[in-house]
Amino acid sequence: MAQTTVKDLLNAGVHFGHLTRKWNPNMAPYIYMERNGIHIISLYKTVAKIEEASEALKKIAASGRKILFVATKKQAKDIVSKSAAKVNMPYITERWPGGMLTNFVTIRKAVKKMAAIDRMKKDGTFETLSKKEKLQVSRLRAKLEKNLGSITEMTRLPGALFVVDIKREHIAIREAQKLKIPIFAMVDTNSDPRQVEYVIPSNDDATKSIDKIMTLVTDALAEGLQEREKDKEVQQGSEEQVAPSAAAVEAKAETPVEKATEVKIETKEETSTDAVEGSKEA
Repeated sequence: MAQTTVKDLLNAGVHFGHLTRKWNPNMAPYIYMERNGIHIISLYKTVAKIEEASEALKKIAASGRKILFVATKKQAKDIVSKSAAKVNMPYITERWPGGMLTNFVTIRKAVKKMAAIDRMKKDGTFETLSKKEKLQVSRLRAKLEKNLGSITEMTRLPGALFVVDIKREHIAIREAQKLKIPIFAMVDTNSDPRQVEYVIPSNDDATKSIDKIMTLVTDALAEGLQEREKDKEVQQGSEEQVAPSAAAVEAKAETPVEKATEVKIETKEETSTDAVEGSKEA
């Protein structure tokens, strides 16, 4: 698993919190000190929390479940979408669709509608529509792609949620809590860490800080996915080994029987021949 140090996080500006007057008292255990009216996050605790979160995310990825990344703030959008796409994980970087988790069946219907429009374009049905209908369908497809295009492969509820800025994504947090989906999040000094199972105390506003944390998280996920692939290869290998051995056992079982029948036939033939010869002699 990719290791990080306090120096790496320091260089990325992960330690900068919010103004002291905007702080949430529940973040006190993760605050190191106050400087020039700004809270400084304890990076030693951040390192420990990153390792804890990475280990948990690695296990989820190895189990085959998806992690849904949520980041709709401007400075996090591109970073999160690129990082999540690298490890083939779903993400929401536009407006959070209400009921995304709690009304997942309806969201899946909208995703299927996208697939239906694509089929229309392939089989030529789209060309039979009027100019106005074509425009309406194309606009609907573009809207769905923008909001839900990144979750087309998420066929069931995610195994976990990874959130950048839990204050901004409070609707997503509430939905995950209702369904008891584990939440991993970058939590700044102005947020309440009690809402999250896996807290990563860090600066959730600076692009460098977000990029650094996302790199560490996706590295852990990549390791989990590699482990899953290795396990699959081992299982396939063992199945292939079992199949030939079974065939070999059957072959071994058949051979003595065949030999025995051959011996019996030969014996009968010899006996009958001897009897004939004996009768001739008599």
